[in-house]
Amino acid sequence: MSQPLLRNREPETGSPFAGTARELGFAVLLSLLVVASTPAADKKPAPPKTPTPPTPISVTDVKPHVQWLADPARRGRSGASARESANYLRDHFRRLKLQPLFGKSYFQALPGRKDEKKQARTIGQNVGAFLPGLPGCKSDEIVILSAHYDHLGVRKDTVYPGADDNASGVALMLEIARQLANRKTPPQRTIAFIGFDLEERLLWGSRWFAANPPWPLERVKLFITADMVSRSLGNLPLPTVFCLGSEHAPQLRTVLDRVGSPKGLEVARMGVDLIGTRSDYGPFRDRKVPFLFFSTGEHPDYHSPRDTPERVDYPKLARVSNLVLAVLTEVADGRADPVWTDTVVLGLDEPRALYRITSLLMEEERLKELTDLQKLLVSTTRNKCRQILDAGKITADDRKWLVRASGLLLFSVF
Repeated sequence: MSQPLLRNREPETGSPFAGTARELGFAVLLSLLVVASTPAADKKPAPPKTPTPPTPISVTDVKPHVQWLADPARRGRSGASARESANYLRDHFRRLKLQPLFGKSYFQALPGRKDEKKQARTIGQNVGAFLPGLPGCKSDEIVILSAHYDHLGVRKDTVYPGADDNASGVALMLEIARQLANRKTPPQRTIAFIGFDLEERLLWGSRWFAANPPWPLERVKLFITADMVSRSLGNLPLPTVFCLGSEHAPQLRTVLDRVGSPKGLEVARMGVDLIGTRSDYGPFRDRKVPFLFFSTGEHPDYHSPRDTPERVDYPKLARVSNLVLAVLTEVADGRADPVWTDTVVLGLDEPRALYRITSLLMEEERLKELTDLQKLLVSTTRNKCRQILDAGKITADDRKWLVRASGLLLFSVF
């Protein structure tokens, strides 16, 4: 997963909240939030009940993809190793008899700066295939499922495997492609599967694709991307996947309610403005294409050599894969018609999720690892969320507060 475009973090470890200057700046921002929140009664909200969809994708399906892509032999999937990984995706699409997305090719070249002879250089490649929709239905409309397959490569002789980031999302995409390609009945809408390259370089693969698509983007009814879907935010005991983007397409909220979630998995619907631009949904959101972004969140091994296959939660990855399969199928089969809206639909999912996260952070053992300023931010956010949940509604001002608080939590705690 790429960092927000306005913030750069070193890929290796080190305290994400060290430094006197940073804490002083953090204190100024925090003071703006504390004024807006007062403690409320401690009462844990009950998550809404939803049906449980079937789970055709298993651990044994997704695990081999993660192990291959994050093997040290892949050299962090950058440079020549990225090309090898691109061939892995192409070969999978070929075996499924999916059609090449870019004319007669499965590859879309990504240009870089021109060399000294002013010749264009290719610095990466997207990999794409598609499953045609049923003729005579809505086959001219398109649903995209994507995941970036690149990572940080080798730095100072150290491999950055990128198992969660983002071998997990690629495994999800490949296994959903297999499920849909093997169906007896084609979907009503055409489904495109795209492995983006150079996501870690300011989303270059998805930005180039969105600017140079193989068909007008107006034909895209839904764009889905999965990035880091096999761990847990901050290594907290959260059986949660975060789903962002449905605030700009109310029909997608209905779809999420209708399909439910696999047993053992909870879905937290969040607004994408709570985290900013962190993955390949950015270029599509900017063009007002209805989208969903699935992620289980950032963890201590993010962008480090410790993001290895043995640390992946494979049962959770399989559950998220089945959830995305169910959502995608609803739209691809024409049972939902997402339409972009600029108006953000307010709901209680965000304060409910933030309340749970901050409550876990307030537990004694985790509290010991926080600075006094972090403790104040966590407790203040928790109290504000409790206040909103007790009121049973969220106002526009409440949500602005949550956006600021979420940014500070991501910046200082996770």
